Amino acid sequence: MKYNKFLEDLELIDSDHKNFSIETPLRDDAFEINDDEKIKIIEKNVGEILHTLGMDMTDDSLKGTPLRVAKAYVKELFGGLNPKNLPKGSTFENKYKYEEMLVEKNITVFSTCEHHLLPIYGKAHVAYFSNGNVIGLSKMNRIVDYYARRPQVQERLNIQIVRKLQEFLNTEDVACVIDAKHMCVNSRGIRHIDCSTVTGEFGGKFKDKLIKREFLDYIRNDS
Repeated sequence: MKYNKFLEDLELIDSDHKNFSIETPLRDDAFEINDDEKIKIIEKNVGEILHTLGMDMTDDSLKGTPLRVAKAYVKELFGGLNPKNLPKGSTFENKYKYEEMLVEKNITVFSTCEHHLLPIYGKAHVAYFSNGNVIGLSKMNRIVDYYARRPQVQERLNIQIVRKLQEFLNTEDVACVIDAKHMCVNSRGIRHIDCSTVTGEFGGKFKDKLIKREFLDYIRNDS
């Protein structure tokens, strides 16, 4: 059955991607210059790239492009590189004693492939079992967005989301599945526009096949 094959694929991915570096590769001096200085440097370099490609940088449509790109890189697309943008891990006591799986599905993912600096976009599905605390639903979205907004590898993104939620919730029982399109595949190279990449990270109880299946059933349900 296709569904069983999906489970098998996720299990293979879950074991294979352990070879990836969990931490985003950042230099020790990554934040020694401020955002305004970074924007100036990137603006200059983007202008040189476009000039090298033969673009007329005096054209009205192009002359503001280097600055726009630089601001987008520093303030938006790669804003998740800066630890000051990490969402606060506010949790609350699980006073209503909810003991079942909680799933936040269809979280929008916008990221950038660190190999070609082309877009990755898709959906993340996150779940956990409470260990006495719960986290605000929007915080789960914000954590996904924080780790997505950087040059990224999808497998690493899965792990980073799960590890941070495990830390905030003080439990191993967290899982995340991401289904995303990579423009480095869809728009260049093989240029197959319909394919997407599915990755999963399963901690604690979610390593149990029955619980993993229950989580994936939640994802498959229309909402």
